[in-house]
Amino acid sequence: MPASRANPEAHAGDDRTSDLIRWAAFSCLLVPVVLLWYGTSLAGAAGTALGLAAVTAACRLLLRRSERYAARPAAEDRAAHTPHRGRHQRTGTGSHRGGRHSGGSTPVG
Repeated sequence: MPASRANPEAHAGDDRTSDLIRWAAFSCLLVPVVLLWYGTSLAGAAGTALGLAAVTAACRLLLRRSERYAARPAAEDRAAHTPHRGRHQRTGTGSHRGGRHSGGSTPVG
């Protein structure tokens, strides 16, 4: 059985995203036509089309990335967010540098 049939919610989410992208692409074509119809210059309509296409591409990228992030298992999510300690990062007593030291061995004077 295909993976899209096994999980209908994943397939439905992909359909909604695809529909949204199709409508955005349709708008990228429709808006310049309407602008030309109302007397805007060809350069202005082309600039608008390019701007809308760039925004649509960025939104598509963000939607796909958020879908992939939402589909990750919880174990991978926890592993990705565990703090990483560098080579010289220690925990416990004596790990703090600088500051005041209690009870020095040399007298002040």
